[in-house]
Amino acid sequence: MGQDQTKQQIEKGLRLYQSNQTDKALHVWTKVLEKTSDPGGKFRVLGCLITAHSEMGKYKDMLKYALDQIDTAREMEDPDYLTEGYLNLARSNEKLCDFQKTVSYCKTCLNMQGTTVSLQLNGQVCLSMGNAFLGLSVFQKALESYEKALRYAHNNDDKMLECRVCCSLGNIYIQLKDYEKALFFPCKAAELVNDYGKGWSLKYRAMSQYHMSVAYRKLERLPDAMECCEESMKIALQHGDRPLQALCLLNFADIHRCRRDTDKAFPRYESALGIMTEIGNRLGQAHVYLGVAKCWLLQKDFDKALDSLQQAQELADGMGNKLCTLKVHCLNEGIYRSREQQEELREQVVKFLQCVEELELYCGMCGESIGDRDQKLQALPCSHIFHLKCLQTNGTKGCPKCFKSSVKPGFV
Repeated sequence: MGQDQTKQQIEKGLRLYQSNQTDKALHVWTKVLEKTSDPGGKFRVLGCLITAHSEMGKYKDMLKYALDQIDTAREMEDPDYLTEGYLNLARSNEKLCDFQKTVSYCKTCLNMQGTTVSLQLNGQVCLSMGNAFLGLSVFQKALESYEKALRYAHNNDDKMLECRVCCSLGNIYIQLKDYEKALFFPCKAAELVNDYGKGWSLKYRAMSQYHMSVAYRKLERLPDAMECCEESMKIALQHGDRPLQALCLLNFADIHRCRRDTDKAFPRYESALGIMTEIGNRLGQAHVYLGVAKCWLLQKDFDKALDSLQQAQELADGMGNKLCTLKVHCLNEGIYRSREQQEELREQVVKFLQCVEELELYCGMCGESIGDRDQKLQALPCSHIFHLKCLQTNGTKGCPKCFKSSVKPGFV
């Protein structure tokens, strides 16, 4: 199969894919992969297969195709193709929650000396890197990466990238518990979809609605949370988007738990866990176990809660997600305190404080913790995060944390 025929078949597959005939599209692309003699065409068809398998949640297949794509790019000795290949490799590892590998592949992309084509990918590289740093609970570096991705999006007038970054910014502020910002960013993403997204995939609308739903739930606006989550789930079901279906099920379960309706929460947690285990979303699985533990706590079944927390901790430790580990220690602490098990309680308190120290979750001005309750936060241009009220009260000509780390010990 030559260059022209390869191109025609790839286009045919894309038309099928866009009209929701995924199986037929995959069949066309797989045939192209087997028969084409054109390396550029092979690279492009692998890109189509990577995207399709990502959206279906088949992350291990996605990774396999990404590795094939890197080999093809090496054969072609083209830095632009190689950059794109490494980006897909980074994304595959991000989806499989191998966050350290993701960061490493993203750094490889940013160090590649390609042309303007690969420079245009840098925004997507920074987004993937930010998501990986967030997966590792390294908040300052995550924020730094998102800010860079946003600058690339603005410079290239890339509204789709801007939309995706806004959703990720919503996620970081959910974790840091500034729920006003956590709602603001996905609302901004939804605006971008309404204003520019006529020809876009519906996944962008679904993604913004999902992140809005999570923020509404945290703000205890449960009817709004339910409405947005239903909208997101509807699109996810229409498009066979398994990863998003799982996230929506987890969020539905959390909403029912907030209503103290554990009978409705448990089966939804179970369904979410089934999909997340199948696709390899370990971070999602850890969040399910945390939610299940909270349900058992509502029912005062401490033993079952401790079992769920143990599962969450094993997953969190495996990924290196420190925030999840912190939440486990916090919930364990509450259980041992109510049971008056002093030795276990002391152990959990020590581990909790170690986590807080490692995460640097405290304001560089007042020294009080960040992320333990809903508070307005503000990031400075260096991406260090403070309480907004501290910055407003004390004012700052620069970042106190940066100043402190730049002062040499001998001159203090």
